[in-house]
Amino acid sequence: MGTAWRALRRRILTPSTSETLLDVRGFHKKSPEAQKNLETVGASFLEGYAHAAEAADPEDAVTPLNEIEPYYRGFAYEGAGMGFAVRDGLPLGPTDLTARFLAGEGDKHVYMVYVGIGWAMARIPKFRWPKADTMDPLLRWLVLDGYGFHQAYFKTKRYIDEQFVDPRFSWPGGEYSKTPAGGTSYANRALDQGIGRAMWFIGGSDGALVAKMINKFPEHRREDLFAGTGLAATYAGGADESELRAYLDLVGEYQPVVRQASAFASEARVRAGLVIPHTEIASRVFCGLSPQDAAQVTHDARRGLPADGELPAYEVWRQRVAGQFASLGGVSR
Repeated sequence: MGTAWRALRRRILTPSTSETLLDVRGFHKKSPEAQKNLETVGASFLEGYAHAAEAADPEDAVTPLNEIEPYYRGFAYEGAGMGFAVRDGLPLGPTDLTARFLAGEGDKHVYMVYVGIGWAMARIPKFRWPKADTMDPLLRWLVLDGYGFHQAYFKTKRYIDEQFVDPRFSWPGGEYSKTPAGGTSYANRALDQGIGRAMWFIGGSDGALVAKMINKFPEHRREDLFAGTGLAATYAGGADESELRAYLDLVGEYQPVVRQASAFASEARVRAGLVIPHTEIASRVFCGLSPQDAAQVTHDARRGLPADGELPAYEVWRQRVAGQFASLGGVSR
């Protein structure tokens, strides 16, 4: 396929960067610095998406992706994950681009790529969605995190103002997608983790506003929503040390899951070799540990995970990490 066609495909498939501007989305603007950071996150995501849309082969996207500055490179890989998954979902094209990307350089960014796949699912027909059993059974829940983020980010009125939840969400299928009587399906819990992550952006990384938004939701949803903010505050940034400490006070009883999600964010950056000064600060505030030591907590908690049972192993993993920080008293230093 020629260069001209690939460039055309990039233009056709890639959304406009204006879609990520806080003014366009109607999101809160805390400060010019915070606005610039969040908008650069969005622009970097779309840059990665564009590289995937144009690439003749997944390996072709790696060099331009790795030229993006470390602070925002992970978001570019997330966008590339979406781009390859969208192409896999198109008719008459290859269906293994995402798998090939993950078999190469994308493996270091697997957390972000899986989230990007969730973005793609929000843009392609359900019958073209990837099969859950082709993915890592532990990490596949990150796909729903990505889907939830997309829906809250682009359909804010419905998912945030109206607090929409789909009791019949059909992916990954099986018991975890069914809503038990008086309860919440785990699929919807994973979606809420992504919705919470999006709320950090919707609230312009203003911790007080974000906490206020979450506390309007039913109590049984707040744990996962707050967890999402812990991941975003650590990975995406937008708040300084004093703001992060103030936010940790605001989350109250949900501190253990915020710390857990922060440790997951540290693990994602450590694995990809993208630890930045903000990661150091946020990890110290939320976890009381360096990013490397917080990441090690997540590694240790993966040992001996049971097979999926009443809860998926992913949730058991999250609970172990949260319990570790709860037992430490969450003292930041």
